[in-house]
Amino acid sequence: MNRRRTPRSASAEDLLSTLQHLTARARQEVELHQARVELAQALQRKMLPATLPSFPGLRTAARYAPARDGLDIGGDWYDGFLLPDGALGLAIGDVQGHDVEAAAFMGQIRIAMRAVASSAPDPGEVMRRTNDLIMSMDSTLFATCSFLRLDPATRELRSARAGHVACVWATADGRSGVTADAGGLPLGIEPRQDYPVTRRDLTVDGAFVLLTDGVVEGPSLTIDAGLDRVRRLVSDHCLADAEELADRVLQAAVLTGHEDDAAVLVLRHGAAAL
Repeated sequence: MNRRRTPRSASAEDLLSTLQHLTARARQEVELHQARVELAQALQRKMLPATLPSFPGLRTAARYAPARDGLDIGGDWYDGFLLPDGALGLAIGDVQGHDVEAAAFMGQIRIAMRAVASSAPDPGEVMRRTNDLIMSMDSTLFATCSFLRLDPATRELRSARAGHVACVWATADGRSGVTADAGGLPLGIEPRQDYPVTRRDLTVDGAFVLLTDGVVEGPSLTIDAGLDRVRRLVSDHCLADAEELADRVLQAAVLTGHEDDAAVLVLRHGAAAL
C-alpha cells in the first residue's frame, strides 16, 4: 500500500532564518554596489581638475554629468591650465565608452596633452604629438578632442580639433553661431595626423562654449539640431556669469534623451565675468 507523504510545514524558525539570510545577501549587494559607486566617483574626481584658472575679466566654468546607466564615471573630460608663457590651455574631449577603462584612457590623454602643451605653443602641434603618444600606447580605444590656447592679453583663441563636436559662441549684441573649424581624425586612429589651427578673438561681453556630444545629440535629436538649440540658449543667456551659463547648458543635456556622459566648458569675457 502506497502511503502519501505529508509535506513538512516550515516552522517559524525556518522562515525567520531564510528571511535573515536573504536580507543579509541583499545588504551585501547594496554595500558592494555603493562601494563601487564611491570608488568610481573618487576616480572621476581625480581625473578632472579641481579648479580652473581665471584672469581679470575672464572666467571659466565647467560641468560634468555621468552616463545614466552604469557607474558614475566615463570618458568625457575637460581641462584648463596655465602654460609657461602665461597663456591658458583649454581642452575638452570624449573617449569611446563610459566605464573604468575609458576613464583611465581619458586620464592618459589629459596628462599627455598637458605635458605636450607645456612645450608646444601651436595647438595643431599639441594635437599631433598627443595623437602620436596615444598611438604608441597600442590601445584599442580612441577619443575626440578640441584643444584651445587663449592669450589673455590679446584675447586671441587658437584651436585645433580632432573629430570633436563643434563649439558654440554668442555675443551681447545678439550675434551667435556654431564653429565650423576644419579638423583631423580622432586621437588614436591613425599616426602622423595633421590638425589645422583656427584663429579667432574672444569677444568682449561674449561667451564661448565647448561641449561633448552628450549635450547635443540624442536618439531623436541630430547633432546639428542640438547645437542650434544650445546656440539659442547661449545667445539668450550670453550675459549670465560663467557658472550659471555652464549649469544651463548642462541642463540641456537632459532633454536629449542621450544616455552618454556630458561635459561643458564655458569661457566668459566681459563685465559679467568680473
